[in-house]
Amino acid sequence: MALNIYHEARDQPLAGQLAVAQVVVNRTLHEDYPSSVCSVVKQKHQFSWLWDDISDKPYEKEAWKLSQQIAKSVLAGRTTEIVEGATHYHATSVTPGWSKRLERVVKIDKHIFYRSPIDTKEK
Repeated sequence: MALNIYHEARDQPLAGQLAVAQVVVNRTLHEDYPSSVCSVVKQKHQFSWLWDDISDKPYEKEAWKLSQQIAKSVLAGRTTEIVEGATHYHATSVTPGWSKRLERVVKIDKHIFYRSPIDTKEK
């Protein structure tokens, strides 16, 4: 979880980092995704940093420390849901085809967050 926050949102404000973490948690609750955080993060082709052949080792010390703190807080349930059940997001610089099939719920800094247009069934 911390690596995903770090690689996906370390250059964003706290809300953007929390939102990325919450998407991972929301996926664990959705029937279409694995039920563990690690399995969600490592699911093939879901998060580009994991499949780009570039080292995943964090190199920005303070950003890594903050990512770890955010991950712990989100996993412990100590944060408020700010992405309204979103299970997807993308950078504002791109428009993936799948975004047209989902309901846009919120834009936070450099990411746009989406959920299924139909209430999702939880595990």
